[in-house]
Amino acid sequence: MTDWDDAVAQMRVCRRCPLAGSRRHVVVYRGGSRPSVLFVGEAPGKSEDETGLPFVGRAGKILDRAIAELGLREEDWGVTNEFMCRPPGNVYDRHAASACRPWLDLKIRLLGPRLLVPLGAHPLRALLPGTGPILTVAGTLHASERGPVFPLLHPAATVRRIAYAERWNHDVAQLRELLPRFLRGEH
Repeated sequence: MTDWDDAVAQMRVCRRCPLAGSRRHVVVYRGGSRPSVLFVGEAPGKSEDETGLPFVGRAGKILDRAIAELGLREEDWGVTNEFMCRPPGNVYDRHAASACRPWLDLKIRLLGPRLLVPLGAHPLRALLPGTGPILTVAGTLHASERGPVFPLLHPAATVRRIAYAERWNHDVAQLRELLPRFLRGEH
């Protein structure tokens, strides 16, 4: 996968926005080389900046449990973020999102997932501009120019409110029902 390796090498030295100056690591991706399902978060947190891998902190553990519940094999899924450097205070940075958009588009193109799963409001707006709020559209399948999109709440929301945890569980169950038609080799 030379194109992927070349792209990752370019991403790792990216300086398109000011976040590059405060990062420890560029956080690109973890998962299979040709995932059927690509989960897309917002931005790296502290644990991700320290390790260089997306979703390895508390929210990552929740996502990993959901992936296991979905029955996905390691090669079936991948996870990335809307942008690749940790924003100070974990505050959404529009400039970083805009600077990283071409990288996100390239990752999606090179990985070729059959289903995109934005995790939270900001990735939802990046993948499905103009859609309603995350609480309205989560747990439902949508069409986009990039292919099918199935939004979920951000896993971190599940620790803030019981209602969000219940919604997460419901929506993950909905995804489990739809998943067979998106997995490679199944129709």
